[in-house]
Amino acid sequence: MNQDLVRHWQNIYTAKQPTELSWFQAEAETSLQLIESARLTADAQIIDVGGGASVLVDHLLMQGFEHITVLDLAEAALQRSQQRLGVNADQVNWLVANVLDVNFSAAQFDLWHDRAVFHFLIKEQDRQQYLAQVLHALKSGAYLAISTFAEDGALKCSGLDVQRYSPQQLIDFFGSIEFDVIHQGKALHMTPAGNQQKFSYVLLQKK
Repeated sequence: MNQDLVRHWQNIYTAKQPTELSWFQAEAETSLQLIESARLTADAQIIDVGGGASVLVDHLLMQGFEHITVLDLAEAALQRSQQRLGVNADQVNWLVANVLDVNFSAAQFDLWHDRAVFHFLIKEQDRQQYLAQVLHALKSGAYLAISTFAEDGALKCSGLDVQRYSPQQLIDFFGSIEFDVIHQGKALHMTPAGNQQKFSYVLLQKK
């Protein structure tokens, strides 16, 4: 694991409250809509990649999902969520890891959710490794819900460069051979500081 990257995110989550972070959402509206479109059953295996201190896991638990994994590089981020959830945190599988390095089981997940991790992968080698992880870990018929900065969105986040995408560019990268397109679109996120951030999103289903 890239220790410099780990320290970077650890420092961010240690220095600030989750509500002070630019990506904070009181409700993960777009993500929840995409997941609802997948029509998963309560026993579905769901992974939230880069879930950190996001409240998405809270909503998934409230909706009755029984098998949720939240992955993040920063242990401090996951600890924020665990503290927020209290005893309910025991219902979640917390994974401190770089998504590129995890030895996922084959066909492990029914849904892979990623809001704003993929766009940090600015090296093609890393993007291809991410794609390989997705294809390996998703079941046939499973879903990929992914969101990134839009092609006209921010150039950086938390001091790091990002790769921006239109919905079509996301579709092209993950591939029509491997996935069917269920939904695509754009969303505006309002940061706690009152700034707008432009996002692209897709919901794809693995063939």
